Amino acid sequence: MKPLLTFLLLAALLTVGVALAEPSDITEAVGGSSWTSSIMFIVFVVGTMGVTYWASRRTKTASDFYTAGGGITGFQNGLAISGDYMSAASFLGITALVYTSGFDGLIYSIGFLVGWPVIMFIMSERLRNLGKFTFSDVVSFRFQQIPIRVFSAFAGITIVLLYLIAQMVGAGALIQTLFGMSFEVAVLIVGILIIGYVTFGGMLATTWVQIIKAVLLLSGATFIAGMSLYFYGFSLEGLFQGAADRHALGEDIFKVGGLVSDPISAISLGIALMFGTAGLPHILMRFFTVPSAKEARKSVFYATGFIGYFYVLTFIIGMGAIAFVMGNPNYFDETGRMFGGDNMPAVHLAHALGGDLFLGFISAVAFATILAVVAGLTLAGASAISNDLYANVINKKATSQQEMRVSRVATIILGIIAILLGIAFQSQNIAFLVGLAFTIAASTTFPVLIMSMYWHDMTTRGAVIGGSLGLISAVVMVVLSPNVWVQVLGNEEAIVPYSNPALFTVVIAFLGIWVFSKLDRSKRAAEDRRRFEAQYIRSQTGIGINKAAEH
Repeated sequence: MKPLLTFLLLAALLTVGVALAEPSDITEAVGGSSWTSSIMFIVFVVGTMGVTYWASRRTKTASDFYTAGGGITGFQNGLAISGDYMSAASFLGITALVYTSGFDGLIYSIGFLVGWPVIMFIMSERLRNLGKFTFSDVVSFRFQQIPIRVFSAFAGITIVLLYLIAQMVGAGALIQTLFGMSFEVAVLIVGILIIGYVTFGGMLATTWVQIIKAVLLLSGATFIAGMSLYFYGFSLEGLFQGAADRHALGEDIFKVGGLVSDPISAISLGIALMFGTAGLPHILMRFFTVPSAKEARKSVFYATGFIGYFYVLTFIIGMGAIAFVMGNPNYFDETGRMFGGDNMPAVHLAHALGGDLFLGFISAVAFATILAVVAGLTLAGASAISNDLYANVINKKATSQQEMRVSRVATIILGIIAILLGIAFQSQNIAFLVGLAFTIAASTTFPVLIMSMYWHDMTTRGAVIGGSLGLISAVVMVVLSPNVWVQVLGNEEAIVPYSNPALFTVVIAFLGIWVFSKLDRSKRAAEDRRRFEAQYIRSQTGIGINKAAEH
């Protein structure tokens, strides 16, 4: 327990450092004190450290570490999934999109939500019945172990790292803005806390951090939306009219076509958000924490409700920010720039409606949001290394304790990499990384996973080649798109005209899987096809769910 006590002491010292930080531009501008935010911050960190200590005493086996022993209920897992999925980009970013673009900002809310019915109706039960620790267990059930696990691990780690960079940069910017500390120290704090949560508490600690965060975020968003409506007599029409009166576009904020102006871009964005959601490793991993397929289905049902409710609130909060923050001199400097940057309308609205105390609460919630998402990502990445690569490729005779040791080392390494990459990308436009993560998930994990569960003729060769084509095409086309080729690399004109190429890369992946599976006449292909029936029976009945799959 000495390493855990060391982590708790270090985290406590860092937390005190936050409390002693200089007031930020936001707190100075609105007349508040950084102490309010710092106290809320300390309460959350101390609470989650207590959860980590409690979880560490119950994490003894690989099953405990990866899946919390499969003992999470459907309702708890639904809350944890929503806590894992509702990121700071959702809370701050979508609200900011609505604030600037009006109704068009809702396209991201819808896109992030519509993937969940796909997961609920065609994936959740089969995932639980076929998998053990990670989604790679599902796709490798009937395929050749080494190539499919190496591909799955590589694709999963790529998605996790891209998502981690964006979250770490967002975390650093948010804490730097709210608490007045340097960006590097802010990123270091997040990195150390995450390493501690995952290394010592595993999935159990991560789950409860996500549940706590979900409750806090839903409560805070409900209060902000409710107070915004309160001042307009709980009339949506009144709030929207007040927002239109404030916004420079007037009632044009309720027109569509500002953010996505052509059909191909709209369809491509929708595909990335919908199928990317169904292919995110840290989300898929949560289905193995429940005891049965029935509980897995209930998890998605509850998660869809919580997430749908949250995204409705983000639209109301965005409109409330227009009505109460836009044009308010308390939240802008002399040049007209919003304190804290363009992603802070929700934070400023919290202060406008609830004063210093609620500003502190929302600041802590935003921090909790980042911690919960980064914890889930780090655990998914560590699991890919320890379970998919080490235990099933490098050392097939590895014991549970050896696997856990590798996972903890991988967690520390991933945490250090996340800190370094977060600092390195500090001044870069990292918005494309989130889109790239969803595009890669939609073009690699999702096609391979869904085809392996539903298509009899799929083979190992088709899965690996088709998934690899999706991965390569996604990376290349995003780099050549306007988001990277023009905005990041400084070229005059993009080679690929669409910012999100998922429409093309997903088709490439599915087509590659189909073509190379059909052309495969090897002995291994015959075995892959023969094992589909056994996989189908287990996916429907759960027979053998508590045993390691035979390969």
